[in-house]
Amino acid sequence: MTVDELYEKLSSPAFQDPKNGDLFYNFFVYQYPARKEYAIRQQIKDFQERLKRPSTYMDALTLDLFEEFCHFLDGQSFGNQNPSLLQFLINMERQAPDNIQKVLIQQANSSKFYEYIYQRIQDHIKLEDNMKHGFIFVYGIGDIFPYLRTNVFLTNYERYNQTDKYKLIVFYPGHQVNNSFSLFDLLDDSNTYRATLLLNENNE
Repeated sequence: MTVDELYEKLSSPAFQDPKNGDLFYNFFVYQYPARKEYAIRQQIKDFQERLKRPSTYMDALTLDLFEEFCHFLDGQSFGNQNPSLLQFLINMERQAPDNIQKVLIQQANSSKFYEYIYQRIQDHIKLEDNMKHGFIFVYGIGDIFPYLRTNVFLTNYERYNQTDKYKLIVFYPGHQVNNSFSLFDLLDDSNTYRATLLLNENNE
């Protein structure tokens, strides 16, 4: 599926309907060559703007997972002297890099972070305006690796998921081989979950 074909799919009233499709699982993966990371990020912004046009009236929420993670950490305190956990970790990184990585992995996989993402999505889909809010675009997969893996994120978020409210589309810089993701076409990102793969056969 090319970028233009993806936009056509996103513009389709049938695909925009969150109740149309797999009622038990509403996660999709769009994979692309890692070398096109910057272009895809620009394309996501373009999708967001074009989908707002009167022909579709779709306001998609874009979530850069790494950026969201940084905001999440910045809002967490560490003791009485550190109002920002993010700043504390940055200051301590040179002194104890191994320990900092462990903390980052723990935080990225914590229920608090998933609840933070859940609330971000809830705030969006509950907006009271004349727009539809049925798409969640998730990217930044490469930036947040290895603290959070794609299959882990999708698996753990399922407990917060609302399949009849939106469709969550993960933009993934790599490809799928059998039941595994290959991040950047180099790194094993572990097994996939049940997300529907939006094939990208011509995007070479």
